[in-house]
Amino acid sequence: MAVRKQKLINQRETILRDMLEGLVSAYPNIVRLTSAGLIVRAQPKASGKVGLVIGNGSGHEPAMIGFVGEGLFDVNIPGEIFTAPGPERIVAGIKAADRGAGVLVCVSHHAGDLMNAEMALELCQAEGIEAVEMVVLYDDISSAPKGSEVERRGTAGLFFVWKMLGAYAETGASLVECKTMAERIRDNTRTLALALTSCASPVTGEVMFDLPEDEMEIGMGVHGEVGIGRHKILSADATIDLMLPRLLEDLPFVAGDDVLVLLNNSGSLTLMELYILHRRVAQLLQEAGVRHYRSWIGPYATTQEMAGFALSLCRVDDTLKRLWDAPCNGAFLKGV
Repeated sequence: MAVRKQKLINQRETILRDMLEGLVSAYPNIVRLTSAGLIVRAQPKASGKVGLVIGNGSGHEPAMIGFVGEGLFDVNIPGEIFTAPGPERIVAGIKAADRGAGVLVCVSHHAGDLMNAEMALELCQAEGIEAVEMVVLYDDISSAPKGSEVERRGTAGLFFVWKMLGAYAETGASLVECKTMAERIRDNTRTLALALTSCASPVTGEVMFDLPEDEMEIGMGVHGEVGIGRHKILSADATIDLMLPRLLEDLPFVAGDDVLVLLNNSGSLTLMELYILHRRVAQLLQEAGVRHYRSWIGPYATTQEMAGFALSLCRVDDTLKRLWDAPCNGAFLKGV
């Protein structure tokens, strides 16, 4: 499959601003764009509740601009394409999210994101802003072995944290409690991705990586990072047979567990393919005695037009189920 290099844009220099203006023009009742280029809730959450902030490189839409709103993030700090926002912009986002109970900065574990977030917290400390915490999020089992989870990358499975943490912050939980909850959800989440094709940067037009037409890569990262190996393309069932057991073994998920399932479209996979894949996921979970609580299928964290998907599982108990089922209202995520 050929990589689509042409993009329907205006000027390369205005991609980010044009996209953000388009978002807020479509959902003015949910989000607004500040003069500093932040996406914030159109109606701020009530005073006395913890603010939730996330920064990220753009190019992965709807992540994260689509997940700002009631029951979700308070502020997203969008960087340029595949480039983490700088420390000063993160500080601006922290200030914008503050409702008097502190701010939790969520960081998807990538070197640039983590470095800039750490520098932002140092700037906050220098300014006397003390009620700020950072939680580092990761889920990709292909990027580090079991036992080295803290070295893993953040990928599509962080969707579970975004949704449930957002609901938890709405309850009036403290800053420490929110950080602990984010870690709890993170530690019960595992993700493995697959790529069939590469994609092209909308800024440079360059293809991110080369992949022969008859091969697929298991474990591909959201920026085209190398996975755990290439295989000749398999059938949908055989692909899930290869991937799901690795996820189940890693936590491990065991008979009697309740799980949420995410089949994230990396960009250009069809819903037809995703439903066929989900069919096999449901079959294998049933065979393993793992109870399937809810599923989300679609593009939640993309890499431009990459053809592929990420399969994520999150183990949930009654508390996490209630948070999952709590109402929310973002540009891309409404209800439950």
